Amino acid sequence: METIRIAVVDDDSISCQRMVDYLQRYEQEKKERFTVSVFEKGKEFADNYSPIYDIILLDIQMKPMDGVEVARCVRARDDSVVIVFITSAPQYAINGYEVGALSYLLKPLPWFAFSQELERSIAQVRGRVERSILVNEGTKARRVPLNDIVFVESVRHSSVMHTLSDRLTVTATLKGLEAQLADHDFFRSNSCYLVNLAHVVGMESQDCIMSTGERLRVSRPRKKAFMTALTDYVGGRP
Repeated sequence: METIRIAVVDDDSISCQRMVDYLQRYEQEKKERFTVSVFEKGKEFADNYSPIYDIILLDIQMKPMDGVEVARCVRARDDSVVIVFITSAPQYAINGYEVGALSYLLKPLPWFAFSQELERSIAQVRGRVERSILVNEGTKARRVPLNDIVFVESVRHSSVMHTLSDRLTVTATLKGLEAQLADHDFFRSNSCYLVNLAHVVGMESQDCIMSTGERLRVSRPRKKAFMTALTDYVGGRP
């Protein structure tokens, strides 16, 4: 079972410890695996944030930067991490909707409410992870939705991921990405391109036409298998 990465961000050491204890209890009772990181300074967490976490348990009432501001900084770099606010003042939790928080929990945290919310968060994470890939762009990690990837190109000793809005140079090899994406309707059209079949809108001679208008060469030895994969994909779409 894949490890869930959780950040606990709370300037109250007692509250932090309670959450860590609850997470350990949940691991034992539900047979889950967590990697837990604790941060007692919200601003420091926000300033150095990297999108490597699956769930953030975030206190709202912190200084000098409160939890809502921390969440805004997080969302600027990561639009998919699950955020759960922790607060002793429910009137502040309404602001969570601005930053896409899943929900909020009231202090002092009761075990049952915490475990129920954690279960819901994990379910959301598992659904999201299946539809995204975590890649390293230089020294930074970034989660990319699979639907946004048009194709991946091998350039010298690196891979360039062409998305709907950007081009990311990632440290993974094309062969490694092909293995990671094997069950997600990506197909190696030639030695240079790994194509997302969801973005193929047509074929013309030896080229596949992508939704972005780009033409990618399909090698002759791979064309039959490529067309079979594309036909299976189109036939299997709802």
